Amino acid sequence: MALIKKERGRVTYHTREGNRFFSDVVVEELGDGDLRLHLAGLACGAGVGRQDPGKEIPLIFDTWEEWLREAGICNSLAEVDFLEVHAFGAAPKTPSPVSDPEGYVAERQRVREVYAAAYSSYWAQKMPDNGLPARFTVYVEDVPDPKASFEVSATALYQKSLRR
Repeated sequence: MALIKKERGRVTYHTREGNRFFSDVVVEELGDGDLRLHLAGLACGAGVGRQDPGKEIPLIFDTWEEWLREAGICNSLAEVDFLEVHAFGAAPKTPSPVSDPEGYVAERQRVREVYAAAYSSYWAQKMPDNGLPARFTVYVEDVPDPKASFEVSATALYQKSLRR
């Protein structure tokens, strides 16, 4: 399904038909061809079982890259500079904090460590020449979608002068 484009002054919204809650990409024109990009907070659903950030994180970043290509902004995430990334990991679905408190604490720690490794690995492999965001918040708590394993959103900058 193609992105729907809506322009209002210096801001362009890219969303999909039927999505009445948020835009996938919001683009703010800064002048000289530079663009501030706000990338949607995605919720990945692990549903049941263990969270798998090693698969989930690349999927999110690859989806953002696809959206930027579809919007005609750039071809690769390596062409943008991430300023902030906000990630909210859901609390583990299993084991139960009531029946297995030690297992639950261990799973929370595993999830934190695996998410951190997945993010840093993606950066190192796909964007080794880019700087790191100024803020990279990761919280392990509950998220609005009870089936989701995490939600993530980001702000990035496309600098046209670097592409000349």
